[in-house]
Amino acid sequence: MSTVKQKGYFGQFGGSFVPPDLQNVLDNLEEQFEKYKNDEAFNQEFAYYLKEYVGRENPLTFAERLTDELGGAKIYLKREDLNHTGAHKINNAIGQILLAKRMGVKRIIAETGAGQHGVATATACAMFGMECVIYMGAEDTQRQALNVFRMELLGAKVVPVEKGQGRLKDAVDEALNDLIQNHDHTFYLLGSAVGPHPYPTIVKHFQAIISEESKKQILEKEGKLPTAVVACTGGGSNAIGAFAHYIDDKDVRLIGVEPDQAPSLTKGVPAELHGFKCLVLIDEKGNPQPTYSIAAGLDYPGIGPEHSHLKESGRAEYYTVSNEEVLDAFKLLSKIEGIIPALESAHAIAYTMKLAPTLDKDDVIIVNLSGRGDKDVQQVFEMENK
Repeated sequence: MSTVKQKGYFGQFGGSFVPPDLQNVLDNLEEQFEKYKNDEAFNQEFAYYLKEYVGRENPLTFAERLTDELGGAKIYLKREDLNHTGAHKINNAIGQILLAKRMGVKRIIAETGAGQHGVATATACAMFGMECVIYMGAEDTQRQALNVFRMELLGAKVVPVEKGQGRLKDAVDEALNDLIQNHDHTFYLLGSAVGPHPYPTIVKHFQAIISEESKKQILEKEGKLPTAVVACTGGGSNAIGAFAHYIDDKDVRLIGVEPDQAPSLTKGVPAELHGFKCLVLIDEKGNPQPTYSIAAGLDYPGIGPEHSHLKESGRAEYYTVSNEEVLDAFKLLSKIEGIIPALESAHAIAYTMKLAPTLDKDDVIIVNLSGRGDKDVQQVFEMENK
């Protein structure tokens, strides 16, 4: 028997559909988050670590050669790839670990797909001396073996999940099972803007630093807001962070880009997944469909509830790109800007390659470069040399 909470909704999406024991844990988490999110000492400590440890504020780089290559709009890259650990995931990991510290919890668990959230969580746990267990799909441990080694080097225990497809969805399943069994001494540091309330709100809160910075930076550089903000979408954490401070700016187009083999936003239907309601890819039996992406971090059959609402309400646009387009974008950005993007981020670049030429030279696109591609170079090398 599960309970249903009526808060934490974005339109019809969100909520919390979980067993009573887990609901009690989530209620406590929400209470602590509400207590600390506007606490001056908490926010000063968060700002300290973002600056001194993560390396923020990161640049908003004008991609001059990419702009010239494509023609049309000016392209700026929000450089989350320059963060410590190489992706946006560290923003949320630091925020949640500070929350866990105040709650007196010493054991941290997390899920990971591409491994970037796992690395960020393991990094934060190492810094604060906390036990760390990371659940990762067995297939993802093979294609992201370097990140598995990094997590273990940082002191984390990585648990390969053999169930299902051995991918991100299955890792989330196991992490939630762990939380139910060990909730009295465990904090689940969820990395995507998914899951039951209050997780999507918490993740957005800590990732909103991305758009807070980019908005200030683009006004300084161009004297106006961007025409569009483009980000890849899997669970949706980097995109909701990149969109957050522009949602009320109706003239700014918000564009999410997903794999054509995991098109949750373009082909999903409203359904429950992992204790919340969102757009989900389901089969004829009503079960989540198998998905695939060359970018392990986007390999998820659902999407965050706020993205689901932004799609349904028409405030944001969502498109798909193919693996071939992603590989072309990965190689193009590397060759003409000297920036090797994560395969996840290359989805946003791939769509920008289509969008920019259709716009005027006075238009401005901000692309959220959510991570760097070190973790993907071996995979791309193998694909190119089959």
